[in-house]
Amino acid sequence: MKINNHIRRIAAIAGRECVILLRNPVYWFCMVIFPVSVMLFFTSLMDDGQPQEMPVGVVDLDNSSTSRSLIRNLDAFQTTRITGRYASVAEAREAIQRNEIYAFLYIPEGMASDLLASRRPKISFYYSMTSLTAGALVFRDLKTISTLGSAAVGKATLSARGFTSSQIQAFLQPIRIDLHQISNPWTNYNIYLSTMLVPGVIMLFIFLITAYSIGTELKFGRSRHWLRLADNDIVVAIIGKLLPQTLIFLAIVSGYMYYVFGMLQFPHHGGFSDMLLLGLMTVLPAQGFGVFVFGLFPSLRMSMSICSLWAVLSFSIVGSAFPVSSMDSELQALSWLFPLRHYFMAYQVTVFNGYPVSDAWLHIVSMLAFTLLPVILLGKIKNAMLNYVYIP
Repeated sequence: MKINNHIRRIAAIAGRECVILLRNPVYWFCMVIFPVSVMLFFTSLMDDGQPQEMPVGVVDLDNSSTSRSLIRNLDAFQTTRITGRYASVAEAREAIQRNEIYAFLYIPEGMASDLLASRRPKISFYYSMTSLTAGALVFRDLKTISTLGSAAVGKATLSARGFTSSQIQAFLQPIRIDLHQISNPWTNYNIYLSTMLVPGVIMLFIFLITAYSIGTELKFGRSRHWLRLADNDIVVAIIGKLLPQTLIFLAIVSGYMYYVFGMLQFPHHGGFSDMLLLGLMTVLPAQGFGVFVFGLFPSLRMSMSICSLWAVLSFSIVGSAFPVSSMDSELQALSWLFPLRHYFMAYQVTVFNGYPVSDAWLHIVSMLAFTLLPVILLGKIKNAMLNYVYIP
């Protein structure tokens, strides 16, 4: 009988919350429009997988057939496009400083003749690391073309001396690398960045909306009525308030997963149950954290500020761009306090690599702990709803 009473009260509060959601456009923007826009923005921004045809310059003082062949081969690379030829290093350096090019290749005068005479000429390349991704990719292309250029001359020289192809191969490449990139063999930036950025932004909105929806009860003087509907049971009040939001956010997360794993065909070795668990582990812990922060700081402005700060820090400490294991020990310990970190690790283990959920049990338990965090502050939240006066 008591359970039925609780269910009726939760349903009444959830109906009241649905009316609030429909009347306030903030909820529609933060729960539907912005998450969907972010999803489409990030996945379309990196649709090619990697940056293509990044501008690179050339300073060719040799102007020989060998140097022109090097430049043509460099321009043929997928990520590099020769956009400028400069008369001196100073001009090319100024072009980098004006952000016209990301790098330039410097070929000194007499390079071809020095190569043929085995005098080991030096060619140089300069690149900007202002943009980490662009700098790393153009460095790879420039280093590759430099190595291939010297190898071509070496091959011609050894062939003229009568060496066989296998002997030449042993001289030029004594060790051959057999590279196998697991789970993302295309080195597709969209696959490993969008699967972190989009859930991270969704969690950001969940943090903010959770704190906002509770804080506005104080702001608009509805808190006592809210508790009366729950018969002064704060657990029933919070469950009823968050239930409609939970269902909407679960629908958004499910749509995101169908879009990236079903339509865009991102690698997903985990099954449907793993994705369902991952969806729950996106929404519920974020809501629990939002309620917990409001319990710590029963103020609309302060709780939303803390939630936004914590969500933004999550992107840096999640470990997708810089591994957490290489961070300072203090930051490694701090990473356990971010729900996005545990989501990302569970995603890597279960969906991305296809291992059983039991291998990610520690992160699943951590997400469950975030979901239950508000329990320790329920009394403080109830006291705030009954006694606090909203201060703008």
